[in-house]
Amino acid sequence: MSSIRFTAQARRGVAALALAAGLAAGVAGCGGGGDDDKKPETTASAPQKDGSAPSPQEGQSDEIQAELKGASGLVLQITTAERDSGGFVTVNGTLKNDAAKPVTVPAALQGDETEVMAHGRSLGGATLVDSKEKKRYYVLRDTDGRPLTTTGFQMLKAGEAVAVFMQFPSPPESTTDVTLQLPTFSSATIKISG
Repeated sequence: MSSIRFTAQARRGVAALALAAGLAAGVAGCGGGGDDDKKPETTASAPQKDGSAPSPQEGQSDEIQAELKGASGLVLQITTAERDSGGFVTVNGTLKNDAAKPVTVPAALQGDETEVMAHGRSLGGATLVDSKEKKRYYVLRDTDGRPLTTTGFQMLKAGEAVAVFMQFPSPPESTTDVTLQLPTFSSATIKISG
């Protein structure tokens, strides 16, 4: 009788252990935390000494699609503009200082919306213009008002370049050519892929 009781207790213990392990694996797989809805604030940093630049996008093409010239030697080179299935267009590129001296990134690039300005220097003032549909698309914001673009840069040293991105609502799929505008920079037409 005691061996039956011992076997039953052992089986219940093994079942409880398996259930606990399954629940732990399930919780770990869900990510926990509860802050998954918040987008992390993206910051730009200088390229590494070994020549590899930080990039928010994997496999970014080095081919320059468009170049927008700004004041004091700043240049924005656009490499990709990709439409995704979620209804967004992500524009990727590099912000460079072609001047021989350090340049402060103009505050005007973040636009003039108080909510966006509260989150520091960014490319939040950028827009995409769809002249075919006669619409202008602004950089998306998260629920806290942070622009979905590279943020946090103040100054670029002479010759320094940082990888940047900007995310916009997607124009209709029939629209492939749009004009990218950024305060204090020249405008340029870019092609949306995807």
